[in-house]
Amino acid sequence: MTREFYTYVQGCTLGRESDKWIDFNLYRHQVLAHVSPEDCNGVNTDSVDGNQVSARHFGVILPWEKWELLGEKNRQSDLEFMIEPRIRFKKKKGEQGTFFIQDPSGNALEFKSFKDHKMVFEK
Repeated sequence: MTREFYTYVQGCTLGRESDKWIDFNLYRHQVLAHVSPEDCNGVNTDSVDGNQVSARHFGVILPWEKWELLGEKNRQSDLEFMIEPRIRFKKKKGEQGTFFIQDPSGNALEFKSFKDHKMVFEK
């Protein structure tokens, strides 16, 4: 299930693997999936723009067009979004697209894009 989620739905390529783990190339970021069901329990959340966001999550920043395509691909896969694709700070400083999904083990993933990449780490 995890292999299919990362390869077919998210478009990752496979890296190394064993019977206990697989690593994936997620837009040139390594995501390592371990067989460790005891670690897959609830996590704390924070409120962001009225949505509850997993305090423990991994984020990937994509070019705007790739972000839009991936959001649509996730919609077509009937995946349930934690937070639907949306634009924050529209036409303002820091304008960004974001959405959150969970992998089959419950790990939260944020996919984000900025209209101006200089804003990525702007305070």
